[in-house]
Amino acid sequence: MILPRLLIALPLPLVLAACSTTAAPPPKRPTQAAPIRPSLRTPPPVARVQAAPGLEGVVGANRDALIRQFGTPRLDVWEGDARKLQFVGGPCVLDIYLYPPAKDRDPEATFVDARRASDGQDVDRAACVAALRKR
Repeated sequence: MILPRLLIALPLPLVLAACSTTAAPPPKRPTQAAPIRPSLRTPPPVARVQAAPGLEGVVGANRDALIRQFGTPRLDVWEGDARKLQFVGGPCVLDIYLYPPAKDRDPEATFVDARRASDGQDVDRAACVAALRKR
């Protein structure tokens, strides 16, 4: 009688072991370097200034000087240490981008972009500046 119980009891641990589950370790993912973020203490990079005929008085101007030339901007948006002013008139939309020329200096216009108000197609920047100054 002990023998039949022994024969029944011997496979029981094997059956129970087969029922238990062990989690396989997760597959290894390739390691990626963390993106490098500039320190807040790092001075801003020197802005490249757009120089083109007809943009005199715009490029290099600060916000107040631009408002004196074109009136109240439709948009005045800060993005980090950069600023975008948008002026609109009948013929065109003028976007002026201002960046600080050096640490602890007010942003100055360094880049100008212009497009038609009707369909967004690029237009001559100097012609747009001249048209918006005449309003």
